[in-house]
Amino acid sequence: MCRSLQTFVCLLFAAAVLEGCSPRENNVYQGYVEGEFVYLGSSQSGKLTQLWVARGQTVKASAPVFTLESVDEAAALLQAQQQLAAMRAQLADIQTGKRAPEVNVNKAQLAQAVANARKASLQLARDEAQFRVGGIAKAQLDDSRSTADATAAQVRELSNQVEVARLPGRSQQISAQSAQVDSARAAVEQAQWKLDQKRVSAPAEGLVYDTLYRVGEWVQAGSPVVQMLPPPNVKVRFFVPETVVGGLAPGRALTIYCDGCATDVSAKITYVSSSVEYTPPVIYSNENRAKLVFMIEARPCAADAVKLHPGQPVAVRLQ
Repeated sequence: MCRSLQTFVCLLFAAAVLEGCSPRENNVYQGYVEGEFVYLGSSQSGKLTQLWVARGQTVKASAPVFTLESVDEAAALLQAQQQLAAMRAQLADIQTGKRAPEVNVNKAQLAQAVANARKASLQLARDEAQFRVGGIAKAQLDDSRSTADATAAQVRELSNQVEVARLPGRSQQISAQSAQVDSARAAVEQAQWKLDQKRVSAPAEGLVYDTLYRVGEWVQAGSPVVQMLPPPNVKVRFFVPETVVGGLAPGRALTIYCDGCATDVSAKITYVSSSVEYTPPVIYSNENRAKLVFMIEARPCAADAVKLHPGQPVAVRLQ
């Protein structure tokens, strides 16, 4: 029992000596690389017909990523476009009034009515002269007057019809039809938006980290199909003790070291945690304050971010 206790004490002493002999470089802290992934999906459901990218591929901004089946959406767009064209044609017809041939028909009818009215007027003049000398009866004179009045009224009616034929539709009709055109235009925009949702492009340049569906599979609305990692979304997380965190602030420069990296990577602090990331499972005291650490986040520039990979361990030197 005494020999075992002696051995344990010796081991503790040796560990303390080794820890004291291994120098720790100042301002160097351990951390890891993390990625803020972008999940690309569609707001519409459909069968995956084209997958334009592969895992590990770097794509440019606005490059096509995947396409869903869009037969129904294309037909809906065509229908909406045809309805819009019909509404616009009706509005134009109301605004321009009757066509020239229709106006010409009304003019011809008016000319015929004018001729009939002139003939009736002449006949009335002759009958009045005959009635004064007793040549015709009073009933015949009344018939001539009625015919003259009727033909004159027909002339006035057809004259008004010609004027109305030249006029556009009433303002209320035009306003109502204009509203129908606006509604049809909105339907076209909605159908176009749904069709566009079936073709998804890369929002920015980045690495295709993973593809989550295969061609031919059904994709539910909102389900991500491609997982991307743009270079600006790469960051490094590391932890510093309480004695150091007070001197750190966003914008401070640092250098990132990693195994296998040809060159060091420069970065700047973007976030300093305001809360303790780790508290030892013992009662807090002045003796264990050194065990409290705070998380720090830093981001390299986009050109250097491609050298780092999520999950990769790194060392960080503060400048």
